[in-house]
Amino acid sequence: MGQFFEACMVICFGISWPVSIIKSVRSRTVKGKSLIFILFILVGYAFGIISKLVSGTITYVFIFYVLNFVMVSIDVGLYFRNRRLDKANEGK
Repeated sequence: MGQFFEACMVICFGISWPVSIIKSVRSRTVKGKSLIFILFILVGYAFGIISKLVSGTITYVFIFYVLNFVMVSIDVGLYFRNRRLDKANEGK
């Protein structure tokens, strides 16, 4: 039963990342984003993945950790793209 609740937690957290990615793509700016915050979340998911691997408890929940890690990684990439766009727009 614990895995079910863990999966629910990770899914609930994961629902926000597609929204954040869409916002980053559409806004084309880093205004309102915190790289440090995003990186802490990315590291947290990495620790969750490592925990599953080290403990040998790789279940269906593992997939949600990986999916969230991928989505946060995409958001980090978009942060750097948008920062570059912000700098280019400052020069205009």
